[in-house]
Amino acid sequence: MSEITKYTEDNIRSLDWKEHIRMRPGMYIGKLGDGSSADDGIYILIKEVLDNCIDEFVMGAGKTIEVSIQGNKVIVRDYGRGIPLGKVVDVVSKMNTGGKYDSRAFKKSVGLNGVGTKAVNALSSSFRVESNRDNKSKAAEFEQGNLVNEEELDETSRRRGTKVSFIPDDTIFKNYKFRNEYVEKMIRNYVYLNPGLTIIFNGEKFYSENGLKDLLEDTTNKEDMLYPIIHLRGDDIEVAITHSRTQYSEEYHSFVNGQNTTQGGTHLAAFREAIVKTLRDFYGKNYDASDIRKSVIAAISIKVMEPVFESQTKTKLGSTDMGGDLPTVRTYINDFVGTHLDNFLHKNAEVADKIQRKILAAERERKELSGIRKLAKDRAKKASLHNKKLRDCRVHLGDTKNQRSLETTLFITEGDSASGSITKSRDVNTQAVFSLRGKPLNTYGMTKKIVYENEEFNLLQAALNIEESMEDLRYNNIVIATDADVDGMHIRLLLITFFLQFFPELIKEGHLYILQTPLFRVRNKKETIYCYSEDERKEAIEKLTGKPEITRFKGLGEISPDEFQHFIGDDIRLDPVMLDKSMSIESLLEFYMGKNTPDRQKFIINNLRVELDVIEE
Repeated sequence: MSEITKYTEDNIRSLDWKEHIRMRPGMYIGKLGDGSSADDGIYILIKEVLDNCIDEFVMGAGKTIEVSIQGNKVIVRDYGRGIPLGKVVDVVSKMNTGGKYDSRAFKKSVGLNGVGTKAVNALSSSFRVESNRDNKSKAAEFEQGNLVNEEELDETSRRRGTKVSFIPDDTIFKNYKFRNEYVEKMIRNYVYLNPGLTIIFNGEKFYSENGLKDLLEDTTNKEDMLYPIIHLRGDDIEVAITHSRTQYSEEYHSFVNGQNTTQGGTHLAAFREAIVKTLRDFYGKNYDASDIRKSVIAAISIKVMEPVFESQTKTKLGSTDMGGDLPTVRTYINDFVGTHLDNFLHKNAEVADKIQRKILAAERERKELSGIRKLAKDRAKKASLHNKKLRDCRVHLGDTKNQRSLETTLFITEGDSASGSITKSRDVNTQAVFSLRGKPLNTYGMTKKIVYENEEFNLLQAALNIEESMEDLRYNNIVIATDADVDGMHIRLLLITFFLQFFPELIKEGHLYILQTPLFRVRNKKETIYCYSEDERKEAIEKLTGKPEITRFKGLGEISPDEFQHFIGDDIRLDPVMLDKSMSIESLLEFYMGKNTPDRQKFIINNLRVELDVIEE
């Protein structure tokens, strides 16, 4: 029997606020990441500061917010009331300290737990807060949560408000980089939800007059809308609805008190239910729920008194009550949609007719596919019994009790050797591996029927658990891990085509990535450097003394599991797959996957020549 570990008073530790945040950052900001994903920690830090600015706007104080990111430094300035000068240090360095416990001041606030800016402070190498009010100014500076300078109260002519600047600590956020696309999306959501608010980001102005209607117009190609957006507003609720002409699955944007609830929650479940019930009642037909919601693109925003979220990052609403004298979330949303959507359809017969024809077309397609879908599900179940294609992980997205659910990743690999290397070196708690057999089919222009008939796509869909709804997605990150050669690039393109054709919201919501693995290994007896480009290879050769050994990795299968641990662990490099706002999905697919055109040939020649030179060296 092994010796029992001693357990004495010496084993008991009391951590102060900043030590606990730095030791367990996931409890406060979700996953860390390097900035390649929209829900990485560095963006949560920005959001926590912005949430305070938004609360000021909601309370009628300050219509403009200025955000600047230069390198790794973030500056956020609002023109609200300013932090009470005697509490400037406390509100950013004492846990459970803030003004939002007083519901008279912040009735429908996002941040209610007095943690937000403390987490930003503790996780930043440098943090400065300045408050201006009553013609006086007070500022304090911190390093890793430690107060290093508290300025004396001073007279000022500056406009009232609060200014926060910080640099995320690179000992916690490794090799991070801000991507303006993610920051812009966050800012756009803030202005959609707060008409009349102006946010200036790096000199560019963001403003919305029509709220969620603007959101759908900006994220959906106008030509793909079956009918003009239905826009309905109430005291504590706003919804926008349309149907896509070409998209197969449902797509929702949901918000609570200005917070983007990317994992939905009680309000989104009630909204989806309300759409089905209202349309069934309006048409007097018991249509299947999936037929009614097929191709729906919609957004909902509600305001709740003291909302309860299922995680610190507030991505899923758990509240069942609206608060005050209002009914439950479910009843409130059902009543609102049932009344206002029904009224709209009675007044707009042409839109009502288009929706019904869309439902009937979905019904016909579902019935045509019913036999195929049943066989496909049976195949997927049998495959999972002795599954060589999917090596699953223990944690899954949506497991709100597990702090690592946002880290869940599915690697899609080609061939047994590559999947074997990743499988042996992965984190079995959060990383799963799906192995492709051969090149996927080009699905451009095909119908959903092919998803069930093609074994690879059927099993991939089953692994992701996305047939019925994106809410059931099992992994937060879907990573295409193919060889860095011409064949590997072709497989990437075929997989992206599949997702664009049938599950575009996976890309729109930032779930799809390309894994970057090194092209070269340069080493001598003392040091090994992995290089991801020709330039990095040249720099490594110059750095290492003597004549270093240079290895060109021709495929993922050539990288040993021990080495692979570096490339899918803390040092993972992911390139997010993002949509070009200037082109519709149909236009993108036609350009890349349609018949060859001179324009595409010219694009390939101009953009791939350098990469292919490196690959074929």
